[in-house]
Amino acid sequence: VQLQASGGGLVQPGGSLRLSCARSGLSLDSYAVGWFRQAPGKEREGVSCIESSGTIPYTADSVKGRFAISRDNAKATVYLTMDSLRPDDTATYYCLLGPHCDELYTSWGQGTLVTVSS
Repeated sequence: VQLQASGGGLVQPGGSLRLSCARSGLSLDSYAVGWFRQAPGKEREGVSCIESSGTIPYTADSVKGRFAISRDNAKATVYLTMDSLRPDDTATYYCLLGPHCDELYTSWGQGTLVTVSS
């Protein structure tokens, strides 16, 4: 099952964006959802993940204190709120789901592009 990531765009350094992850008709209540990103010329890396319980077992050191993952089960959506964006946050961001954060299904969707530039 592929999730749809949205909310990307062009933002200046120091700015903020909120990404959304959802799939029409799919409840995310019982799933963990993880955010990943891939910068041009670099390998894909994990950003953060949230369990169905709301526990957040993982956030990458590079984004701690700046990015926050959250979920709204009523809206069947998981968010990634990104503050204090830096040029090295420029990447395509993807989300995956699975029973737990260490068991995500690797069904990559199109992702959403975040460009941090002045």
